[in-house]
Amino acid sequence: MSPPVITVNNVSFRYNEVPVLEKVSLAVEQGEFLGIVGPNGGGKSTLLKLILGLLKPLQGTIAVLGSAPQEACRQLGYVPQFIHFDRHFPISVCDTVLQGRLGKTRTFLGFNRYDRKRAAQAMEETEILDLAQRPIAALSGGQLQRVLIARALACDPQILLLDEPTANIDPKVEEDVFDLLKRLNERITMIVVSHDIGFISNYINRVACLNRTLVCHTTSAITGGILEQLYGSPIRMVHHETRLNGSGKAHGNHQ
Repeated sequence: MSPPVITVNNVSFRYNEVPVLEKVSLAVEQGEFLGIVGPNGGGKSTLLKLILGLLKPLQGTIAVLGSAPQEACRQLGYVPQFIHFDRHFPISVCDTVLQGRLGKTRTFLGFNRYDRKRAAQAMEETEILDLAQRPIAALSGGQLQRVLIARALACDPQILLLDEPTANIDPKVEEDVFDLLKRLNERITMIVVSHDIGFISNYINRVACLNRTLVCHTTSAITGGILEQLYGSPIRMVHHETRLNGSGKAHGNHQ
């Protein structure tokens, strides 16, 4: 059996004197689609940044693809929170996606033919190639999210980490984005942070419940009681089911 692609062992972290993570352990297998859920301030984004090597644990160890996170970072793709991306910056879709090649090419000579080929392939895979010359300020929320995913794909990652990839976009677009992620999961290991456990349970293999400490469950094992304990207040799960109508188009049924 192959070793995990990510191993988090007894990791703790705090900002100044405020504890964020306490003795967190997690193993992510190759090809897995893992969801991370939990309340605001529970440490979800911090855990991603530790895996990416942007932060260092105060206690414990992290291994990514058998190496320290800082050494493996070029094998990782990252999609940041939507609200943290300045969509009014004057840049085109193509140039945004090409940013994913930074660190993979000799940038002092500019992007080469292969960089542009990989960017075009990433845009084609995310179905935005026709938007290549459009400024990002002119995009819808769903289009911009695909641009950020394409940018992450342009670096040829083995693992893709996404922080609230469908925040502030409508349910139909959310479904389209996760359908795309599920297709990409056929060749890339996925970790996605989300608040909507009822929705992502249709896509993920396993869910990590994080609120300073972490407990993993199979998707089928998640109950309202587990979520109530996680969030500290009564929680009602909403089940999302997609069905085909007579014309073959998908419609979401929310229960």
